[in-house]
Amino acid sequence: MSSAETAIGAAQRVDYRTSPSQYKHWKLTFNGPVATLGIDIAEDGGIRDGYKLKLNSYDLGVDIELHDAIQRIRFEHPEVRTVVVTSLKDRVFCSGANIFMLGLSTHAWKVNFCKFTNETRNGLEDSSRHSGLKFLAAVNGACAGGGYELALACDEIYLVDDRSSSVSLPEVPLLGVLPGTGGLTRVTDKRRVRHDRADIFCTVVEGIRGERAKEWRLVDEVVKPNQFDRAIAARALELAAQSDRPADAKGVALTFIERTERADGLGYQTVDVTIDRAKRTATFTAKAPASPQPTDIDAIVAAGSNWWPLRFARELDDAILSMRTNELEIGTWIFRTEGDARAVLAADATLIQHQNHWFVRETIGLLRRTLARIDVSSRSLFALIEPGSCFAGTFAELAFAADRTYMAAIPSNEDEEPAITLSEVNFGLYPLVTHQSRLARRFYEETAPLDAVRAKIGQAVKPVEAERLGLVTAAPDDIDWADEIRIALEERAAMSPDALTGLEANLRFNGPETMETRIFGRLTAWQNWIFNRPNAVGEKGALKVYGKGSKAQFDVSRV
Repeated sequence: MSSAETAIGAAQRVDYRTSPSQYKHWKLTFNGPVATLGIDIAEDGGIRDGYKLKLNSYDLGVDIELHDAIQRIRFEHPEVRTVVVTSLKDRVFCSGANIFMLGLSTHAWKVNFCKFTNETRNGLEDSSRHSGLKFLAAVNGACAGGGYELALACDEIYLVDDRSSSVSLPEVPLLGVLPGTGGLTRVTDKRRVRHDRADIFCTVVEGIRGERAKEWRLVDEVVKPNQFDRAIAARALELAAQSDRPADAKGVALTFIERTERADGLGYQTVDVTIDRAKRTATFTAKAPASPQPTDIDAIVAAGSNWWPLRFARELDDAILSMRTNELEIGTWIFRTEGDARAVLAADATLIQHQNHWFVRETIGLLRRTLARIDVSSRSLFALIEPGSCFAGTFAELAFAADRTYMAAIPSNEDEEPAITLSEVNFGLYPLVTHQSRLARRFYEETAPLDAVRAKIGQAVKPVEAERLGLVTAAPDDIDWADEIRIALEERAAMSPDALTGLEANLRFNGPETMETRIFGRLTAWQNWIFNRPNAVGEKGALKVYGKGSKAQFDVSRV
């Protein structure tokens, strides 16, 4: 095996931009309020060479297409109320993440793949919770590992009762790793499978089928093959009847995301990313609207994907995904903003005013999910509020997501002194994975500090007061600003990235525990650790020897 084959993911750039005309693995069809997302994975269509995607197994490329397909349904097909996820291959639904891909991948590739996979599945649940888009898994064949995780992310699971199809999470007995980074959590937290039954389920290779799967809460219904299609069609319509997505609205086309790629970063219309490789930092600059934005709903819909809030969400999302996957050595992300704060606040007011309109609601949803990507990114996050900044409303969320926020106090010229301005969006429109607003998480939901900052909505809060209210970490004056920021960044770069990743995740997820925080904070950490252990990835580890005819050899010491 070549060295290139043993290091899938090393120094290979990934582009998350795609469209239905480029799909290799998914077939998307529409019938009134029901869309069908058919899994038909091309064996030779892997995102990297060195493995075949047999038995509807998937890799990062498959999930990039899935992410795009769901976005298309959200925005381009508002008439869709239920999405049926099923297989177009005989006797197999999905066998999960491709094992040979995992065996050949770098550790970083595996971790980024698992994180994006879970964010995509969390996105299904997010749309069900916030947008009335329901998901029905029509499991019409063997459903294993990450394939079952996809089904678990749906609102309901129907399993064909053909005496062979089953659901399973066989990673522990087969591969020496955990069932994904969300399988265990969804089985317990979402489907409430009893602990002892879950223990059996996750340690048997063959999985559970038929009525037993329903009895154990692993699926919602089991249906005979000759009744399966009718049952799925009927249930899809019943779920659709529960939704308030409009039946007669015209969708908004998601145009190709334009960006310029430079040796030192990425450029978009609303976001710029500049990389300093020597300092291992990337500066994300978010840009306020440069021209007046429509406030009338018809004009907003007519603006489509050029409407500033949607364009900003899509461009920031692409920048985050690209930087996470392609720039592993850039350990600190610095958030800056520029433009007129009034323009951002005006856009926020429009979002609030029309938040119940399907298109605005979906735009808010994309902003919410994009900001949540920042929270779970394993990078140190700093925000710098300087003269010319516009950390207002939606942009202020970047400051509240940061591990530290510094604000420049310039006493010599009050007019140039930077400010932070809150709007209603900062108090719940963009909940993070703890299901809290970032301000509520920041202040541990304590009434007094939250009331104090809420009283400042719409006011430009200057450095001294911002520090007193707890909105920023520190407000150095113009004499100390440059040195304090330099020292803080240099100190960060000198610390262990592994230790920082653990520190940051623990401190960011300090609110109520949710299914999402368990996936990203607890289970992901365990999965990542196990992925590094010789029992999984050593020369004779289970993940390495799978399919080669030899038996894994385990170090039996418990750690």
